[in-house]
Amino acid sequence: MYVWEQTSWPSLTWDDGVLTVPLAAARHEQGRLLGKMEAVGFDLREEAMLQTLTQDVVKTSEIEGENLDTQQVRSSIARRLGIDIGALPPVDRNVEGIVDVMLDATGKYQEPVTADRLFSWHGALFPTGRSGLSKIRVGEWRDDASGPMQVISGTYGRERIHFSAPPADRVPGEMARWTCLEKMPGSMLV
Repeated sequence: MYVWEQTSWPSLTWDDGVLTVPLAAARHEQGRLLGKMEAVGFDLREEAMLQTLTQDVVKTSEIEGENLDTQQVRSSIARRLGIDIGALPPVDRNVEGIVDVMLDATGKYQEPVTADRLFSWHGALFPTGRSGLSKIRVGEWRDDASGPMQVISGTYGRERIHFSAPPADRVPGEMARWTCLEKMPGSMLV
């Protein structure tokens, strides 16, 4: 059973008692790190931010099976943030797209995730309307014309389904419900 198939979906619950101690410890360490960053000076802070964002983009892409050139990612981020890192290598369009999305998501994290924002991210990732050689729907909700959306691994004939998404006809309603949830006080999506 997938999370979206549970009767309590999307009203997820958790035990505050179990989460409070590790969250407080993480917040304490975050505060210590921020304090240390204040002491190192602007140039080192800028370099640390550039390095962190670069690794975020590279590692996020690796999850999707995409191996990006670290120097191209670094170059793209530095250019957008106005950080001088010397000669900037040319950057692949795929790198530019994921950097656009990551900087928007991290830099504007307090803005609502609307359908238009999601579709803009999708357009940045797939500006040609293709994923590899396959034509895809860009900037709109998916359909199930070629079957349900699934996360699959393994060789042909020995595939393993890790996740099946809700049917396409449920997506607009699920997303509308999610954007309402993110605005609720006390919601974990705020």
